[in-house]
Amino acid sequence: MWTYLARRIGQAIPVLFGISVITFVLIYYLPADPARMYAGPSATVATVARIRHELGLDQPLWVQYTDYMGRVLHGDLGFSYRKQEAVTTLILSRTPYTLALIFGGVFVELAIGLPIGIASAVARGRWPDRVGMFIALVGISAPPFWLGLLLLYGLGYLVPIFPLGGAGSPAALVLPALTAGLGGAAWYARMMRSSALDILSTDYVRTARAKGLSQFLVILRHVLPNALNPIITMAGMDIPWFIGGVVLVERVFDWPGLGRLAVEAIETVDVPLILGTVIVTALAVVVSGILIDMVQSLVDPRIHHG
Repeated sequence: MWTYLARRIGQAIPVLFGISVITFVLIYYLPADPARMYAGPSATVATVARIRHELGLDQPLWVQYTDYMGRVLHGDLGFSYRKQEAVTTLILSRTPYTLALIFGGVFVELAIGLPIGIASAVARGRWPDRVGMFIALVGISAPPFWLGLLLLYGLGYLVPIFPLGGAGSPAALVLPALTAGLGGAAWYARMMRSSALDILSTDYVRTARAKGLSQFLVILRHVLPNALNPIITMAGMDIPWFIGGVVLVERVFDWPGLGRLAVEAIETVDVPLILGTVIVTALAVVVSGILIDMVQSLVDPRIHHG
């Protein structure tokens, strides 16, 4: 296990290095001028040139990259041009909100999607199966921003149960988590149904039923544990999506997550903040992949990482 973990970490290093190089080059060749964005539209040419020199933007690309990565390896992600604050501090201040949205959204996905998928598989071809798959189809088809506005209008305005936005209380997490998780719940329901149907047709399930085991115990002991592997993999893939892919949800609910911070950085051509959010997101994707492999080996003893 430790050998596998060391190998995965070794494979992650060139991936993170490549992402940093590609991001740095793309930002370098952007048509927008970070120095001009920092100085403002009314600044003189001399002022812009001075700011460009102070920020080191007039140096060759490889010099800028080497200097930046040297600071990153020491834990310094730079200083935000627009927000006038350390990038590390900005990212750390948004991380708790992003983690809350991740766990809330994944909880909604699993709590809704898995029961619907199992119920549809057990009642294959009957009305619970048709109703469950119809709900899944609606969930997949509903755009997150439309669903968020609908929930905000219905449960925040017409029936003021939850706050209209912001992150001032735990109740403010409910609607963003529902919006982010309902679409995923539909995918989980379809995947769980497919996986459960395959397992229900296996010999050991038929043997368990022939021995008189109840339907509930068959599902709990045999179907659910063996159907969880693809679900765990999919949950691991959801984590990076929640980090950067729920920008519309964060905008609708005024949720201060990392995705919104990255968009703000791109809009203002805040180079250090763009690089910092990209590197942190890439690191989170790599770490989540390793953790999912570890969890799979714990859930299914047949999986060994050597």
